[in-house]
Amino acid sequence: MATKMNSSLYYIHDPMCSWCWGYRPVWNVFQHALPDSIVVKYIAGGLAPDSNEPMPVEQQHAIQNHWRTIQQKLGTEFNFDFWKNNTPDRSTYLACRALIAAQQQDFHHLMLEAIQRAYYLRALNPSESNVLVQLVTELASAQNISDINDITNNVDINIAQFETDLNSSETQAKLTEQILLARVLTQQGFPSLVLEHQGQRHSITLDYRDYKISLEQIKRLVNTC
Repeated sequence: MATKMNSSLYYIHDPMCSWCWGYRPVWNVFQHALPDSIVVKYIAGGLAPDSNEPMPVEQQHAIQNHWRTIQQKLGTEFNFDFWKNNTPDRSTYLACRALIAAQQQDFHHLMLEAIQRAYYLRALNPSESNVLVQLVTELASAQNISDINDITNNVDINIAQFETDLNSSETQAKLTEQILLARVLTQQGFPSLVLEHQGQRHSITLDYRDYKISLEQIKRLVNTC
């Protein structure tokens, strides 16, 4: 009897991508609906490189308009106080490295949701190291995270190790690998879905309101390829 091979579903995203935040509720349900043979792999595509330059006012207004569009189309909640309380820069690589550092201690999913909620609901700036360390400290002590999916009171996180990993050359190298892979996998922006099955890669249609469209496409590919 032939062994059923696992397939990979790449989720190409950025923790500070507003459309990824808009897709989050559907993505949470979608993952639980996937067949057991599908392994989800998160790829941080890196929306904006490291920079110490303040974000131009025109770009700030443009991003706020993106938030309003997503809010109107999907009903996604945004806290626009972010733009009053912070001096934003156009940089997301540090938040991406935070996910990789968290993955070293197996709390990647918690960190991703903590970053998104900090940015979009709490008006905190995940482009700053001190904010990311604050989030990890909260996760370690189970503070301000009671509404995060699958949270437990026994999260074992080494904060000092996270800080070391966040700024390590190894973490930067892993981010570079993920950015390059994201560019190979798709040119469709974030978020994107790509299925790898039997050595072939397939772009998966992503619907922000209904995961079943993506799920049915994946099932057809897995059953016919």
